[in-house]
Amino acid sequence: MGRKALQVQGYTPEQIRSLFDQDEKYKVGIKLYAIYQVSKGQASRRLEELYNTSFKQICNWVHRFEKEGLQGLKDKQKSGKPSLLSLSQKEELKEVIENKTPTDYGYNAGTWNGPIIRDYISKVYGINYKKAQIYNILKALGFTYQRGRAKYPEADENKREEFKKTYKKTQRRT
Repeated sequence: MGRKALQVQGYTPEQIRSLFDQDEKYKVGIKLYAIYQVSKGQASRRLEELYNTSFKQICNWVHRFEKEGLQGLKDKQKSGKPSLLSLSQKEELKEVIENKTPTDYGYNAGTWNGPIIRDYISKVYGINYKKAQIYNILKALGFTYQRGRAKYPEADENKREEFKKTYKKTQRRT
């Protein structure tokens, strides 16, 4: 019997990976180390799993490094239309979604959803977004889509479990 493998406690792989994105120096360092390994003869296809990226991306890093040096490894400014909501408005919106309910603002719903948030932004900030853009904003704020499951207070849990057992038994007979 071998030794137990070392495990990281208190952090998920996603949380650790997100730490790379918090500092530009880490990102450049990872890219530079991948380039170092390529320079030592490692194939970019063998490195793609290690760096959790495609071999083509590793090739792009190498070519940018050859052309521009370390500056080529820094992320470029993203193109696209700037957000209509300011940073302070986004923080305020996040605070509202986390700590308030739609009923606090006159909506007839218990939880926030895309159309309600779209209407809220329109009323409070005077900015009209298309439906799809609301979900991009929510993702950028750190929210994920979650579907609610109905719980009926009048439902009897014991009867439900009994029905499930009976249903499974009758299904096998046919």
